[in-house]
Amino acid sequence: MSALLGDGWAVPLVAALAAVVVAVVGGVATVTDDWYHRLRQPSWKPPDWAFGPIWSVIFALTATAGVLAWNADSSPAARGALIAAYGVNGVLNMAWSVIFFRMRRPDLALAEVVLLWLSIVALVFVTGRATPVAAFLNLPYLGWVSIATFLNLRIVQLNPRLRAA
Repeated sequence: MSALLGDGWAVPLVAALAAVVVAVVGGVATVTDDWYHRLRQPSWKPPDWAFGPIWSVIFALTATAGVLAWNADSSPAARGALIAAYGVNGVLNMAWSVIFFRMRRPDLALAEVVLLWLSIVALVFVTGRATPVAAFLNLPYLGWVSIATFLNLRIVQLNPRLRAA
């Protein structure tokens, strides 16, 4: 894989492109329409406008962590684990938006967000084996998805009609 990506800007470019793809897919899947606005939501939910900037920072930090980890450990095993962890995490990140907003299933999204949270824990460990700085850069992602998990849980609790029959 290293020969394929080469040196210099290739790795940061691939990491940035992957982050943009995950962000765009998640953004397109996120529809704050009448259904969303009718949901009962906890008073502590961040304002809708805050999600975009927060996610932008998180994606930048997480992509940077991936580049740092890639450059810190060139072993095929470490890089394979890194690619696998980021791949699984990206799929789970995009899937949450699809499940919650497009399928309109906060109950299923709650189960899925637990998997997303675990995948972020895996990112922390996989990147942290290469460099502690990379692990640290993934902690805001873990924190934000922790908040999102509790928000998702409260939405399910406040909207029992949305639970699976």
